Amino acid sequence: MPALNVEFSDRELEDLRQIAKERGTSMKALVREAAAADIARHRALQEGAEAFRRFFSAHADEFAAAFPEDEAPTKGEGRAA
Repeated sequence: MPALNVEFSDRELEDLRQIAKERGTSMKALVREAAAADIARHRALQEGAEAFRRFFSAHADEFAAAFPEDEAPTKGEGRAA
């Protein structure tokens, strides 16, 4: 399995040791679980953003009607200088 060397400050390393001890796990497992959780969170945010884009695109006309002040001016609609 590929590996990654990660550097921590003395304080961070001591905190990791303490947390791992409190949880009854190894530091390696603690760091791996934290990274895996962040990867899962990142994927979920990406999927949520994509779902929002699809929903917004499917209902763009409804949003435009409900919030006309948020619509960009069309060509020729700009304010006079």
